Amino acid sequence: MDLQLEIAAPKATTAYAGYTLFTGSLAKLGFNGKTIINTLNQYSFCMAESDPEFKQALQQSDILLPDGVAIVAAAKLATGNPIRKISGWDLHGHLLTRLNKQGGRCFYLGSSAHTLQKIQRQLSLDFPNIKAGFYSPPFKQEFSAEDNERMIEAVNNFKPDVLFIGMTAPKQEKWATKHQHQLNASIICTIGAVFDFYAGTVKRPSKFWIILGLEWFGRLLNEPKRLWKRYLYYGPVFLFLMIKYRLHWQHN
Repeated sequence: MDLQLEIAAPKATTAYAGYTLFTGSLAKLGFNGKTIINTLNQYSFCMAESDPEFKQALQQSDILLPDGVAIVAAAKLATGNPIRKISGWDLHGHLLTRLNKQGGRCFYLGSSAHTLQKIQRQLSLDFPNIKAGFYSPPFKQEFSAEDNERMIEAVNNFKPDVLFIGMTAPKQEKWATKHQHQLNASIICTIGAVFDFYAGTVKRPSKFWIILGLEWFGRLLNEPKRLWKRYLYYGPVFLFLMIKYRLHWQHN
């Protein structure tokens, strides 16, 4: 099975604030050639405003998923186009289901060896037809040339249909964009916290919060020390940027 041989379905998108957001259904999403899938939420939007390399990586995505109620609400308000939240968790589950049906291959690049072991055990229970590979890169701010070489070699030796990268933003998006042409993988997805959610090392918010559109609040309750700034500081920053962009559009 090789997902890159599928005929791509027309991608439904909407343009917002310099980004092209996917507005279709994962069920109808096809692939044709190497595909990089990233996600955009209020935190990554704010970070990208002061990080040109990160912003470029997001803008160059083949598919950019609106992963957050704030970005969905802002895009709906500005464009009037239908759009709904699609999270990295949704993408991960969708692709694993497809791979399991067709006996495909996936590779997890990122996180700790402990987390990857837990993912491996969970995969064997949930998706027994998938062949999976794993590599835990060194935990550091910036990878050396040797680090990058080992990571690329690990992926290419396995030759996955889907490569999942979990190094947190903006590191994972920059790395995927920089090395995409060296990677022997049909689909490359940056999904960050999904590694920990699927492994069970970090508790994902309950369906109660997700249905209410308050998954971010559930995550904040679970990890207040790590995530308070992401939501309580960058929330108002995102609102300010939305007003700024709206005023700009009104005067142009």
